[in-house]
Amino acid sequence: MTTSAATARSGDVLRRSADWARRAPLLPALIFTIVVTQLPFVVTLIVSFMDWNAYYPDERGFTGLTNYKRVLTDVNMRDAILTTVLLTVTVVLVSLFLGLVIALLLDRKFIGRGAVRTMMITPFLVVPVAAALLWKHALFNPEYGLLNGMITAVWRLFGSDHPPQPDWISTMPLVSVETALIWQWTPFMMLILLAGLQGRPLDVIEAARIDGAGSWQIFRYMTFPHLRQYLELGALLGSIYIVQNFDAVFTITSGGLGTANLPYTIYQTFYQAHDYGRASAAGVVVVIGTIIIATFALRTVSSLFREETSR
Repeated sequence: MTTSAATARSGDVLRRSADWARRAPLLPALIFTIVVTQLPFVVTLIVSFMDWNAYYPDERGFTGLTNYKRVLTDVNMRDAILTTVLLTVTVVLVSLFLGLVIALLLDRKFIGRGAVRTMMITPFLVVPVAAALLWKHALFNPEYGLLNGMITAVWRLFGSDHPPQPDWISTMPLVSVETALIWQWTPFMMLILLAGLQGRPLDVIEAARIDGAGSWQIFRYMTFPHLRQYLELGALLGSIYIVQNFDAVFTITSGGLGTANLPYTIYQTFYQAHDYGRASAAGVVVVIGTIIIATFALRTVSSLFREETSR
């Protein structure tokens, strides 16, 4: 072996040793992540191919794709999938619209802008169960809720002693859940879009103003195209989380009145019907759908990073 070859081999060994020295501190965290997240998913995947119901322990066995067929053909599951899609689309679109409007307002300079931004972020920081309880009892309650209190105050201004006291959750159950989620997720969309607004080329916008472009023209032809990828990112990330939402449905309506989405239906199948096989199959379906959405989200994030790097 020549001296140059020995030197190269020695350099490769040192490089690999340095790489392992950098990676070794991360190994405990990696092992912990695999044990906590991946092993339970593997077990869930195995159980999804089994006929496993706690009420019939003697009938446990391999059943192939039967559970998946039951998930996709069961009426309750199909209704839950439809409710999940409707809930996700409504919350994401309304949150994006409100987040865009608020981000445009907060992008302007005014006194106390920092304090207003902090207050607007607050709903997203509230624990989901606490937010759902807040809406259920403090706002939607027909006897002492804030919404009916406001209706009573307005009607009494006009001299009426018998104002309507609607039961919001009973009359509009799905809208009630959507409202609570919109309130919580609008700040998240606002943060993403506000970050996009901060990255606009201000010199180009100023040049457009000098050339006579109005505010609507600047928004339509410059600001909105610039925010397209941020809107996509917000929609994809919001969809990932809202598809899996359980807290609001469980707390506000307990899955009744046509509000049972797929996560709540899985909860019922697993903890109430004790049909572990079918619940696991439904869980795997949700994970697959989430992975598909997350793939698009990662592509959008990667394209944003590439654009920022190329500037």
